[in-house]
Amino acid sequence: MSIGDTVYLNGVFTQRKDALISPLDRGFLFSHAAYEVTAVYGGKLIDFEGHVSRLGNTLEAISIPNPHDAAAWEDIHSQLIARNGLSEGLIYLEVSAGAYDSRDFAGPETFTPTIFLYADHRPLISEKAEQGIRAIFLNDIRWRRRDIKTTQLLSQALAYRAAREAGAETAFMVEDGHVTEAASANTWIVTEEGRIITRNLSSDILPGITRAHVIARLRNQGLDIEERAFTPDEAYAAKEIFTTSAGAMIAPVIQLEDRPVGTGKPGPVTRQVQRLYYEAIGADVEKVAAWALA
Repeated sequence: MSIGDTVYLNGVFTQRKDALISPLDRGFLFSHAAYEVTAVYGGKLIDFEGHVSRLGNTLEAISIPNPHDAAAWEDIHSQLIARNGLSEGLIYLEVSAGAYDSRDFAGPETFTPTIFLYADHRPLISEKAEQGIRAIFLNDIRWRRRDIKTTQLLSQALAYRAAREAGAETAFMVEDGHVTEAASANTWIVTEEGRIITRNLSSDILPGITRAHVIARLRNQGLDIEERAFTPDEAYAAKEIFTTSAGAMIAPVIQLEDRPVGTGKPGPVTRQVQRLYYEAIGADVEKVAAWALA
């Protein structure tokens, strides 16, 4: 992973070392900010329309004016890709409520946002996609508006630390006896009967853009997706588990707590999902992910 040298800040492309944001910015003081992370593969934005639409919904929900229309956002992203020579990786975008002369909880009547973007060079079809990851269960202590993508991420950061301390890569968050989502991804299980289940949309989870893409692809293949909450016991009994997100795309989960998932290796449904998604983003699957063809 490597952060690109050229970033975008408030209308200007500049060197990362020269990008300065006020310590009085509401994003820093209150986490009053929206963010999006869009995958880039082969130098092209993946599922961008969904990301920019969700950004607009989040900004409206937290009273920050959207500073650009979809075309302008796409142009900024495209320029950042070109200036950093980004072929595979992510574009991180944050829009905060801006900086003012005091630490005032309510803030001014109308916010003047701070806009920041950077490029992150990293492999998206990675070793973890091939071999799988491990997960633990944790109580979900996040605020109740998880359907909007804000920078209130302390709970997720602590979840990742807890997972690492337990020898795992992620955590499945549990609330009221059901799995909500992973630390920063949507969760899926495949039952012994072959049913594919992922949590239904509500304010309890983030409406994942990769999740939506996968659902559309699978339904186009004639597969039935059951959108509902599932329990930790159902996850323990699952034949396969995987997560979806922009950063990891499709990540097989091969161990849950101290128990193997299914055979302890990525299963055929997960491989099918990976193959379909990789093909959709323009990857040469035989070259970069031949293991997904098995």
